Amino acid sequence: MNIKKSILLPILLVLSIFLSNCKNPKQSQINQEEIVKDLAPTAPEGMIWVNGKTFTQGAKPGDQYAMPREKPGHLVKVDGFFIDVTEVTNKQFKKFVDETGYVTVAERPINWNEMKASLPPGTPKPHDSVLQPGSLIFNKNVSQVATMDNYTQWWTWKIGANWQHPEGPESTIEGKDNYPVVHIAYQDAIAYCKWANRRLPTEAEWEAAAQGTLKDNIYTWGNNSELLTQKANTWQGIFPTKNESQDGFELIAPVKSYEPNSIGLYDMMGNVWELTSDLFNVNYYQQININKTLINPTGAKNSYSPSNPYQEEHVIKGGSFLCHASYCASFRISARMGSSTDSGSDHSGFRTVVTTEMLKK
Repeated sequence: MNIKKSILLPILLVLSIFLSNCKNPKQSQINQEEIVKDLAPTAPEGMIWVNGKTFTQGAKPGDQYAMPREKPGHLVKVDGFFIDVTEVTNKQFKKFVDETGYVTVAERPINWNEMKASLPPGTPKPHDSVLQPGSLIFNKNVSQVATMDNYTQWWTWKIGANWQHPEGPESTIEGKDNYPVVHIAYQDAIAYCKWANRRLPTEAEWEAAAQGTLKDNIYTWGNNSELLTQKANTWQGIFPTKNESQDGFELIAPVKSYEPNSIGLYDMMGNVWELTSDLFNVNYYQQININKTLINPTGAKNSYSPSNPYQEEHVIKGGSFLCHASYCASFRISARMGSSTDSGSDHSGFRTVVTTEMLKK
């Protein structure tokens, strides 16, 4: 036997195995994921860690429903943070109220002098019988609409509607501990966050969490719109007159009724809208310098919406059980709408975030 060959063959064999492992992208990816997982901080109860990432915020290529206020898509970079696995529930919000005695905006007496400041000049004062604590609820009995431009046809101001009585004074949240708390105004969410040592996510953070381990997708599960009824609580049928409830729920659903996204977050699409800390400005994305990556952006410096020019609004994300392709189609990661600081509804809630720095305090 050739001595040189007998020595060289084992060396070549070991070398080939080493190189094969080095060139195996799947193995390399698994190792990287394990390293990232090991480095992720321990999450507070009910929260999940979102790795820092660079991604495209706003409209994605091929999204037929993307609106001008979602364009152009632009690169952002966010640091890692923890986020609630679900929207804040009735049970969680009740604990906050029990410990603090907090009264939500929908439960407080209405001050006309404060209200008229956010209305067009010259708006007449409603009768005192109308100026009573309450909130907006969806009119389930609407049978026809004249035009889709007038949302007052399917929204009703309900005196006595609030987080404890989501459909009016005769309704209750008894037996609904695991439902998202609703009729939450921005002020209410901020009060809860201060009590819990949390904050609202920025719009960029919310989108980073919704994407999970995916990259630049339209939906939290990818780009296949045909999976909508399986993945989210939205409206099927003819909006707003007929809901076929193909997804299993006519209106609001308990949290965790659908599969989570790739990092374990539930209901990032549909069910209830979720508040963020960003001010809502329909022109904000057009004012961004898309030639550079934004680092931990916090949104527009001022609020502006043609439909509510006198009110300060914050960005809400994720859509709700009322979203339908024929109307808002907001069951997409990039979808964004505005919510007045001092108002809520029966399809609006929130979830919170916390950073490692906040936890150290």
